[in-house]
Amino acid sequence: MRLPLILPMALTTAALTLSGCVVQNPGMAPAPLPPVAAPAPDAAMRSSARVIVNREMARRLPGANVAPYTDCVMQNATTAELSSIAAAGAAGAGDAVAAIVGRPSTTQCIASAAAAAKQAA
Repeated sequence: MRLPLILPMALTTAALTLSGCVVQNPGMAPAPLPPVAAPAPDAAMRSSARVIVNREMARRLPGANVAPYTDCVMQNATTAELSSIAAAGAAGAGDAVAAIVGRPSTTQCIASAAAAAKQAA
């Protein structure tokens, strides 16, 4: 009877004694953790603005594939404009989108996208 109780106690004592023998490498710093990639607030804002611009372009050009035109608007808009569009929502984005579409660089981009779509069809 006495042997089964002594063996676990002896093993526990030996393990605790040996655990104090481990060298902790005092000169070594712990390994750095890899950075965690969190979505940038800018990415979320751009995503919201893209949805709103796409809806506005689809409203103005019913039946057309407006994805390339939306890309043109997104490329030619400033971060402040995209933030404003995302904050305004679908109801207040029409004038802002129209202002961006009216820029010569956006108009040229849209014309190129339309020509490419026409050529592909």
